[in-house]
Amino acid sequence: MKRLMMKVSGRVQGVWYRASAQETALKLGVTGYVRNLDDGSVEMLAQGADKAVDAMLDWAYEGPPQAQVADVIVSDYDGSDLYLDFEVTE
Repeated sequence: MKRLMMKVSGRVQGVWYRASAQETALKLGVTGYVRNLDDGSVEMLAQGADKAVDAMLDWAYEGPPQAQVADVIVSDYDGSDLYLDFEVTE
């Protein structure tokens, strides 16, 4: 199982980024979460099969049509949390 933490910056809040991320994750079979951060960025944890998580990372750079992604900072996630679905949190 591959697990990536992403911090997505740019115009990513108020443009349906989180809802679109959840829809994409469900299609790909990726679990984890996405949430807005106080600095205007979005944090996303994606876990699942390597190809599915890689596809989610590719999507993160694009986002929904209304978004303007400036940067995605990616790191491996080694936390102990395992998610059964993909959640949109605050």
